[in-house]
Amino acid sequence: MGAGQSTSHSHPPTRGLHVLRVTPSSPAFQANIEAFFDFVVGFEGDSLSSDKEIDASELEKIVESHENRTLNLLVWNTKSQQTRVVPIIPSRVWSQRNNEPQQSASNAQPSLLGLGMRLCHPETASDNVWHVLDVLEGSPAESAGLVPMGDWILGWSGGVLSAENDFYDLVEAHVDKPLRVYVYSYAFDTLREVVLIPNRHWGGEGLLGCIFGFGLLHRIPAQPDDRAPGTLPAELQEQGDEYGGQDLFVPADVEIGAGQHSPSQLAEWRQQEQEQWNREVLTRSHHTQPAQTSSTGAVHNHTHDPLSRSHATS
Repeated sequence: MGAGQSTSHSHPPTRGLHVLRVTPSSPAFQANIEAFFDFVVGFEGDSLSSDKEIDASELEKIVESHENRTLNLLVWNTKSQQTRVVPIIPSRVWSQRNNEPQQSASNAQPSLLGLGMRLCHPETASDNVWHVLDVLEGSPAESAGLVPMGDWILGWSGGVLSAENDFYDLVEAHVDKPLRVYVYSYAFDTLREVVLIPNRHWGGEGLLGCIFGFGLLHRIPAQPDDRAPGTLPAELQEQGDEYGGQDLFVPADVEIGAGQHSPSQLAEWRQQEQEQWNREVLTRSHHTQPAQTSSTGAVHNHTHDPLSRSHATS
């Protein structure tokens, strides 16, 4: 996590900028801002106890005015339920150094922070997660390294999903095509990128061979207060070096498998993913519906196989 003091909140902020992407080597990456769990809720000079909602336009101007100078962001985290002060230096140098060929072909200004964010309500932003309950042997889910009971799917390369069925629709739209998802490991307290390739010819039931849980009973549990982010829990530390040498970040291109897909295919699929996401966002802006409740307001807790579409209330 970023350095600086933390202030507890009895309730989440009313509004915040939900961090969806943190670009490697960027100022945000160096400041240890955490995708999916962090929300930018203000900047130095704001009152932590103020009910004023964050103004994205104002924040953008503040970031630009602090180029190459330290800016203290106020960042709220869903796991710690705290707001911390994160010193960050907005800069374009990192982007020019790491992506010079791409930048020369584009008129777009490089990002000052290296963040992808959306304005939303932090209180409900983390409700839509899919708990991995079981993984079948030889399945696409097993090949991708999903861990039963310990992993949660938080989103995909196009962003977040707003309702339970959105994830299953996404899986069915990617039959025999790579689907990049972001997976949180509770045991290791880490977020990794994983590539799933849903298919019907792996030899078992379902497109992924994985059972998911969704709803109140399947939310991500809180980490112990004395747990340092990104460290092994005590019960795993006692098992020696068995887990010490594992690389928890799975590079997506490696997961696809050498020789299976050409670079042009991958580029085309990524473009299709983004276009599909843009269409879904536009549709949802006109048709907003609750993700977690029925018409009577009851909370649903489901287990689900993406192929059968059968629901079992738990």
